[in-house]
Amino acid sequence: MSPAFRYAEQHGVIDTDVVPELPEVESARATIQRAALHRTIADVDDRDTWECRPHAPGEIRAALVDRRLTAACRQGKSLWCETSGGPSGSGPVLGLHLGMSGRILVTDGTGALTEGGDRIAGGPGGAAEQADRRPEWVRFAITFADGGTLRLFDKRRLGRVRLEPDLADLGPDAERIGLAAFRERVGRGTAPVKARLLDQSVLAGVGNLLADETLWRARLDPRRRVDSLGNDELTRLHRALRTATRAAIRDGGVHTGVVIAHRRPGGHCPRCGAAMERATVGGRTTWFCPREQT
Repeated sequence: MSPAFRYAEQHGVIDTDVVPELPEVESARATIQRAALHRTIADVDDRDTWECRPHAPGEIRAALVDRRLTAACRQGKSLWCETSGGPSGSGPVLGLHLGMSGRILVTDGTGALTEGGDRIAGGPGGAAEQADRRPEWVRFAITFADGGTLRLFDKRRLGRVRLEPDLADLGPDAERIGLAAFRERVGRGTAPVKARLLDQSVLAGVGNLLADETLWRARLDPRRRVDSLGNDELTRLHRALRTATRAAIRDGGVHTGVVIAHRRPGGHCPRCGAAMERATVGGRTTWFCPREQT
């Protein structure tokens, strides 16, 4: 965790328990896949110099106008779109990072809406209504030739849009990694198991809530050193991660996890009823069942 990120968390600028994780990013990817591909780009609003850094206003627009988005891709929490090219092949890659609370809104030529990404909690109306009422919270927008749009709605302005994003340091995707690779990558070293799950270079996509849900399902103490985990425990952890991730994708986000509502003072384990315990692991707030997670 960077010093700036830690300062922001400690001073209430961000709440790391509501950061979009792999399931929310998959929701945004699926939205683009369903509704935005193969439509000619007529215009791009890339004037937000913070969200579109280091590109100057107009640079992303110049790269994308008259092209089409041809594929929506994801690895962990990273989302990007491939674009059409000329006779020489494909066009530039467009990276779209949701930040802490980003949501992708796509409309067709009639205005019909498809959306995905971080859930909208609290406040009147959904993301589309809020975007219409507060257009300054739309940080980046593509207008298609048919009159529809793709917008990045980001109240906190912590997202990122850039061409040719660097994905080299990402580990394998947490949803897709096989058992052998999972055992080798997660079981190596002496870090606490939760910190290992959160390391994006080891495994891409796991955030704070998904880690707690996974460890609760696997009945493992988040403070356990990974070198203390046997093969059977790593197998159980791999199975729990896959189950928790797919359930969150299916049900609408990590906030739908079985244990998530119990991560609070006075919360109780939904399996055995023991009082949930709070700790800090790898600089992150962690909740677990002290009776079952060993």
